[in-house]
Amino acid sequence: MTLWSRQGAVLAVCTLAFFATMAGRLVISPVVPFLTDAFSVPNGAIGLSLTGMWLAYALAQFPSGLLADRYGERRILLVAVGGTAGASVILALSPSYPVFLITTALLGGVAGLHYSVATALLTRTTDKIGTAIGIHTAGAPIAGVLIPMAAGALGAWYGWRWALALGAAVAVPAAILVARVVRARPPARPEQSVWDRLRVRPLLEIVSRPPIARTLGLAAAGMFVWQATASFLPTVFVELHGYTQATAGLLFSGYFLMQGLTQPMLGALSDRIGRDAAASLAIAVGILGYGLLGVTGSLTGAVVAVACAGLAMGWGAALLPKFMDHLDDHERNAGFGLVRTVYMVLGAGGSAVTGVVADLFGWGVAVGGLAIILVGMLAVLLFSLYRYQETSRKYAHA
Repeated sequence: MTLWSRQGAVLAVCTLAFFATMAGRLVISPVVPFLTDAFSVPNGAIGLSLTGMWLAYALAQFPSGLLADRYGERRILLVAVGGTAGASVILALSPSYPVFLITTALLGGVAGLHYSVATALLTRTTDKIGTAIGIHTAGAPIAGVLIPMAAGALGAWYGWRWALALGAAVAVPAAILVARVVRARPPARPEQSVWDRLRVRPLLEIVSRPPIARTLGLAAAGMFVWQATASFLPTVFVELHGYTQATAGLLFSGYFLMQGLTQPMLGALSDRIGRDAAASLAIAVGILGYGLLGVTGSLTGAVVAVACAGLAMGWGAALLPKFMDHLDDHERNAGFGLVRTVYMVLGAGGSAVTGVVADLFGWGVAVGGLAIILVGMLAVLLFSLYRYQETSRKYAHA
């Protein structure tokens, strides 16, 4: 595969599409204070809308691949990127909070159709699967670095509507490129209904396996913290520490940059020292970061907090391979999509709960609550490591 080949073009377009669907969701967080003023609602109400968005995104993960098998990848990708553009326009024009609430859920649902389908498409268009998936996944942290700064600046200069319209400005050209570059392929199962493939008993058997169930719990807790951070980190810097929107957006971008830089290293570390050990190190650093975030007002402290939080929120690079470790080859496509939906749904309440806690007790308490969740995760991981070492000793002495 080369950059200028048909395969390279498809990879580039899928990466841009992932960038666009992430951008549409990330433009909201930097302008949360403007939204609460414009709609005369508390932080909890905006948190509820963001929870609805991430919940819809999570629910779309599992069925997206089934829809692609029925209707073809190209159609689903166009719905995902084109839908992101359309929902972003409606968001920017929202006349009231109820319209905003419904549209954020719509945005999450259509954006959630992209990742699994694009990944499956790439595995069939190139033999360098690892390289392709690595490049494709980079679309999200790149969006995290660039979009919050741009949205924060637009919100400060021209108002929140222009900031939300940025999602459409990115998604429209991405949709055009998907339409021009991605060729239509015959659907894998055009005659089989999606509902026929949803059988409850096999799905429950997968998620009830003890190693998978435990990892699901950890991933759900980690996703809760991730959702809250992605929704409110700029607001914490503005309302708790008094930074400008532009500075808060810059720090928010730094958070995503840290995630993008450290996730590959954290994944490699998990291969060397074990999944739980690598995740424990990341979460321990995160406890320090969120503790600093809640108490420090200095710019240096904020930078350190962002770096630590960004590293910790790359926990997926260490924990998600554990799902694959306990799934057979024939289960990995549907099984991983299933567990991804489950832990994302369970963690989707992070935005709403954190917003309500901030309204009732302040942002310092809300951030402290996230740190306490990380402490719980670390305790579970350390206990798992202890049990593993005890079991290893027993086998060694047997």
